[in-house]
Amino acid sequence: MPGTYDPELNTLYWGTSNPAPDFDGGPRPGDDLYTDCVLALDPDTGKLKWYFQFTPHDLFDYDATETPVLIDLPYKGRPRKLLVQANRNGFLYVLDRTNGEFLSATQFVDRLNWAKEIDAHGRPVLTGVRPSPEGTEVCPGFAGATNWYSPSYNPNTHQLYFLALEDCGTFFLKPEKFAEGRAYYATGVRHSRGAKSEKILLAYDLDTGKFAWKYPQAGERDSAAGTVSTAAGLVFFGDNAQALEAVDAKTGSPLWHFTTGQSIHASPMTYAALGKQYVAIAAGTDIFSFALP
Repeated sequence: MPGTYDPELNTLYWGTSNPAPDFDGGPRPGDDLYTDCVLALDPDTGKLKWYFQFTPHDLFDYDATETPVLIDLPYKGRPRKLLVQANRNGFLYVLDRTNGEFLSATQFVDRLNWAKEIDAHGRPVLTGVRPSPEGTEVCPGFAGATNWYSPSYNPNTHQLYFLALEDCGTFFLKPEKFAEGRAYYATGVRHSRGAKSEKILLAYDLDTGKFAWKYPQAGERDSAAGTVSTAAGLVFFGDNAQALEAVDAKTGSPLWHFTTGQSIHASPMTYAALGKQYVAIAAGTDIFSFALP
């Protein structure tokens, strides 16, 4: 997934993937730098300015390629240049993007058993849950607590809007040797028996450090669509029932939806033409566009 660029700081922020083999940490002891990281890079030289690792020695495929959002905002009483990322591991992180200082981490899914919390230095406090030959239930599951679906930020509400997935998986471990051209997982994952997935639209308030509201999804179409927030106080997103929805940015109350009849894996966008604003989204083989009043 592409990174994010700050022209004022001339810094490129890039998320990195997980280590391999995915579920066997034996061949790769230690933290496995620089996997599961956000890297702050000088785009002119490629030099590493700083890094932050979300999931050291990852055993669960919790890559850190979710979109980092750059926000300038007073944070706990002082102006800050922030980097905010809802991570696949189930925690939402707030960093100072000038130097990578860890500021906070907030759990955003209920089903989370691989870590107890994130400590004051930004490292997870582990529970000991890990893949096993007989299979271990791990939450979040293989798809992560969030993923490629793009978040959005509204400077009027100071809220970040993103989609989360409540889900678990049974993770198996079977050590295997690396072979060129073959997937190197050290076995795999299956959906936990009896577990029911639920997609939820979340609004995280940067002023309070808490969630302002949650909007659970209906349907089981496994949308990968992201969000877009508008100045008029709307949040558009593709839901799990193959519909483009709009909710109130301050309350999460549903306001409008249009069923496309096709799976949605893209994020909505907004644009203006001849003085009129439009919202568009790609679904299946078509692009749907709607005019705002």
